[in-house]
Parts: sequence; C-alpha cells; structure tokens
Amino acid sequence: MTRRRRPTLDDVASAVGVSRATVSNAYNRPDQLSSQLREQVLRAAASLGYAGPDPTARSLATSRTGAVAVLLDTSLSAAFSDPALSLTLDALARVVDPHALLLLPGGPAGGPPADRVLTAQADIAVAYSLADGTPALDSVRARGLPLVVIDQPLLPGAARIGCEDRAGAALAARHLVSLGHQRFGIFAACSRVMPGGGTLSVGAAAAASFRDTRERLAGYLGELGSASVVVREAAGLSVESALPGAFALLGATPRPTAVLCMSDQLALAVLAAAAQLGIRVPEELSVTGFDDSPPASWSSPPLTTVRQDLAAKGRIAGELVLRLLGGGSVPPASEVPVSLVVRGSTGPA
Repeated sequence: MTRRRRPTLDDVASAVGVSRATVSNAYNRPDQLSSQLREQVLRAAASLGYAGPDPTARSLATSRTGAVAVLLDTSLSAAFSDPALSLTLDALARVVDPHALLLLPGGPAGGPPADRVLTAQADIAVAYSLADGTPALDSVRARGLPLVVIDQPLLPGAARIGCEDRAGAALAARHLVSLGHQRFGIFAACSRVMPGGGTLSVGAAAAASFRDTRERLAGYLGELGSASVVVREAAGLSVESALPGAFALLGATPRPTAVLCMSDQLALAVLAAAAQLGIRVPEELSVTGFDDSPPASWSSPPLTTVRQDLAAKGRIAGELVLRLLGGGSVPPASEVPVSLVVRGSTGPA
C-alpha cells in the first residue's frame, strides 16, 4: 500500500495562490497578514490536512525553542505537593506565556543532572532554590544561557529575585521571645548536611549549602541570645517526610516550648506531631512557619508565620525572563519584603 504524502507548506501556498512566506507568516507572524488572508490560509491548510510548520525545524531555523527551563532541586512529585513552589511557578508561567515551562527535576545529588541541562531545548534557564555549587549551573554557564535565579544561589551575571530571609526569621524569633519563651527548637529545611535528617550543631547548620537555611538560622539566632536552642534538619520538605524529625524535636529533654520552622510545611509537621503526642498548641507549645502558603491559614490552630509574597516573586521572575530574552541587561538583585502574620499557633510560655 502506498503511504499518503504529508501535505507541505508549498501545497498550502499553491492552493491559496500565495507565497511560502505568506503561509509561514500565517503561523509565525500573524500580525503581518490581514485577518481575512490569514483565515483563508488556515482554512486551506485544514482542508489539506496540513498541521503547521514542524516545531523542530522552526527552532533550528530561528535558534529559538520558545521554552524556559526551570531547574528544580526536588522530584516533580515533591515539587507539585509544595504549595510555595506551586504558587511561585504558577505566577511565573502566567507572565512568560506563551513560552513553555520545561521542568527539570532534581536528582539524588541535588539539582537536575548536568547532562540533562546540556541537552534541554530551552532559550533561558530559571534556577529555583538550588544549593551552592549545583553542577547543573555549570551546564547553564557552558551553554551561555541567560539565567534567572529564584531565591538561591547568588551567582555573578544572573538575574535574581529572593526574599528577606534573615529579616523574616528575626521577626518570628522576636515574637516568641516577647512571649517569654526560653527553650527553642529550630526545624531546618532539608539541606543535606545530615542525609535523612537529624540533630545539627549550630556550626553545621550555619555551613549548609543552601543560602536560605544559613540566612534564616542567622535571623533566629540573632534574636534568641542566651536561650536554649536545639537545631534539627528535616529529612525532606513535605509534611510526611518531616514528621519523624518533628517527633524527635518534640521528644528532646527538656522539650522546647517554641519551635521556629523554616517553612510552613515543616511547621505543619510539628503541629501534626504535637497533636499525636497530646501536646496542646499554643498552651504548651508555640510554632511558627515561613512563607504564609494557603495551608497556613487552614491548619488547626491556624499558623503564625512569616509572609512573603510568593505570587509577586514568581511574577518578577517571569518579568526577568522576558527582559533577558529580549536582550535586556541584568538588573540588580531584588527581594520581596516579609511580614509576620500572627495566628493561633503561638502564645505565652
């Protein structure tokens, strides 16, 4: 059986009686044609079964793919279950539309595999909260791709939008100190200082490869003075993966009367552990989070947390992407402001 030949751009041009360039413009530069002519071209293409220019050939011809590579430190399943990341990426996607987001998940060593970044069909890279020295960033540099960083790390030549991590952490610690607390737990985000999570010395936590961990720790400690402090690293960023660490933190002797958590997800894990252990919040334990993601206001009790405008962060990142794609210069790094939202999870010691 003879296979039917696929219709081509030339076939459409012949059917309409126009040039190849006119048919191409109907798909790629519709502003160059009148609406009537473009409709005529598309109608002829549909009748012939022509689906449009081949996207691979188009990207080879223009050296543009129309995609934005987003480099993540976590798996896709973990990313999709993280409310803060979801809000930020949703705002980013709305700004860069119709550019596609190419999500590159992190591997066991953190960040996407370097060879995956080398072969990714993308015009620009967005690094979302990666550790210092992530190998994938060397691949971005080797390809000469423009780079936008959300939160971390700090890199010369990259555009960056972050938040006031140290100032936000200081707000939370100051609030708890004002309530009379003297025994504190700090629940740190997973920084791979201790694989699988565990108790950290202050020095080890301060040397974490994630900038936000270092900055938030410094913000807490700057307000706690001579108070008793236990630092524990979570095994993961989700509520489920953080639960074992939360139980361990609440099992310390003497038990902290207040726990400062470096994300809302970690704080929700502490609230869940406290409920299972019969520890009343806030009568016997105060808990603070960081982000003010939607679940913070739904928890029981509602969570006192540091608010950062996650949607604004994603929107600004999207604007930086469009600026760099348009040939604009890299602007100075900026940070979204933070504020403390006091709810029912904190009370007097």
